[in-house]
Order: sequence, then structure tokens, then C-alpha cells
Amino acid sequence: MASNRPAPQTSFAPSEQQPDSFGYGKRQDEETWEEWNPTEDSLKPVRGRHRVGKQRGGGLARSSTVLGVGVIAAVSAGGMASAQTGKPPVSITLPDLPLISDEPEEEVGSATPLTQAGLSTADAEQGNSDAGEALRARIILQAERQQDQVDREARQAAATAAAKKAAEQAAKEREAAQAKAEAAKEKAEEEARQKAEAERLAELARSFALPTSSYTITSTFGQSGALWSSGSHTGLDFAAPSGTPLKAVHSGTITEAGWNGSYGYLTKLKLDDGTEIWYAHQSSISVSVGQKVSTGEVIGRVGATGNVTGAHLHMEVKTSGGDGIDPMAWLRSKGLNP
Repeated sequence: MASNRPAPQTSFAPSEQQPDSFGYGKRQDEETWEEWNPTEDSLKPVRGRHRVGKQRGGGLARSSTVLGVGVIAAVSAGGMASAQTGKPPVSITLPDLPLISDEPEEEVGSATPLTQAGLSTADAEQGNSDAGEALRARIILQAERQQDQVDREARQAAATAAAKKAAEQAAKEREAAQAKAEAAKEKAEEEARQKAEAERLAELARSFALPTSSYTITSTFGQSGALWSSGSHTGLDFAAPSGTPLKAVHSGTITEAGWNGSYGYLTKLKLDDGTEIWYAHQSSISVSVGQKVSTGEVIGRVGATGNVTGAHLHMEVKTSGGDGIDPMAWLRSKGLNP
């Protein structure tokens, strides 16, 4: 049966060696080998953790456990080979690998713990030793800052929009107020103009008068028909009983007074501004040419002479240039309402 004890190992003293056929060293002054039988005392383990020191300069570091297994395997292999082949034991040279005690050794490289990789000084000072938590905290902080920036920009945009809207509303209100003020001003000005015109017309009305009274308007200016030789009516007709007094509409001078064909008895009154008033179809004339008359003074009577169908006053208004105009509009411009 195979024994569980390790195979005997050979020991040798250092000396000048010559390689044999297997490439292992061999002492020149010694042809035989002594066997070394380790005892319990000689193999007493060294207490403490044993680590292979890190080899600098690119060397590989091995643990004490791996080294021990390798030594035992090498020694066993040598013993077995010696027992089986009868050849002398093979000498083995092992590198001097220092054992590492429990005392801390100087670490090469960064002294920062692996779990603190990527941590900032602030994180280390705060006691945050977890790199993942630190990264997560920084991501959350950055997200919060970005969200704060977005919120600030949104608030600023909302404030800008509100200010713009308020400015536009204020501008609209100013425009509306200005338009209202302008409308009120225009209304006031129009009312003032109307009032002034009314006062002027009232003043004119005191200096102008209607040509007759107790009348009815039967024909107006420009009315067409076969009754008039020109094809249209050239004046304004006041139908009234024959003998109704005819009055001077304004102060002026009599330029014609007598018979005038289809007009019958006709009186012409020239005003100071050159306007001429014609009174036709009179039954009688009370003035003479060149006579000065005043507003409201009687100058004749209503009749039915000339080309007529009944008693009435045919009144015409001529400008200083001789053009006929609408008597109704002219009377109204003088504050009179026929």
C-alpha cells in the first residue's frame, strides 16, 4: 500500500555544480547523496499568514500555498524516480522567495481602496465610500440641477410671456382709450360744429324769411314732366290761395318787375351776394325796379298768371353766374325749412 507520508527529500550543500544528462546541477567533489528524513519538529509550520512577496520588475507573485504544493510535488517526483529507476536523486534549485508576515507591507501604486474608485474628495470627506452610491448621488444631483435649470427657464419663459401679454393688453387698452377719447373728441367737435351751425342758421333765419305762408309744396326742383317746356321743373312750387302775400326772402334790390310770358307776372330780387330770387305767376306786383327791400317785406301776391294749372308761387334761385339751383336746399342753408 502507498504511504500518505511525503516521499523523502534530499538535501545538499551549495557548491560548484556540473549539469548532468537531465540538465540538473551536480557537485563535482561528491558522487553520493545523503537522504534527508524530515521530522515533525523540522517540519513545524510557521504561524501566521504567509504570502509570497510581490516581485517587482515584472516578476510573478505566488502564494505560499502554491509554492508548498510545488515543492512537495517536486520532492515526491524525485524520490519516486530514484526508487523506480535506481538513479541518483535529482537536485532542485528553488528561488529565494521571501515569506510575508502578518505585518502590512508597502503597497505599490495607488493607496485608494478599490471601493472608493471614482469618488471625489468631497465624497470621501462625507464618508461615502461606495462608488456606485456616489455615482448615483452625482447623477441624481446633476439631474436635479438640470431640472432646476429647466424649471427656471420655464418660469422665466412664463414670466416673459405674461409680461408680453400684459404689455399687449395694456397697449390694446391704451389704443381703446385713445380711440374712445378721439371719438368723444370728434363727437364733441361735431356737436360744437352743429351748435355753431344752428346758431348761424338761427342768425340767418332772423335775416331770411320764407317767400309765403299757408302753402303746400306741389312740385320740386328737377322733377320731369310734359307740363314744363324744358322737360323738367326749374323751381319750387308753393300752392296757396290767390292773393296770399309774397315776401322778400332777404334784403336786396328789385331788378325786374312785370309781365314775362309763361312766367306771368314776374319779380326778380337780387341779394347782396349776387344770388337772384324769381317770383313767378303773381296776381299783382307791389315793387318797382331798383327798389331796395328788407327781409319779410311784401313785394307781391300769389296768382295764377302765365303757364299754370292753379294758383301758386313758382320760385327759382339763380347763382351770381346765372345757374339755377335747388330752392329747397338753398332755403335750408339759410336756416329755413319749407
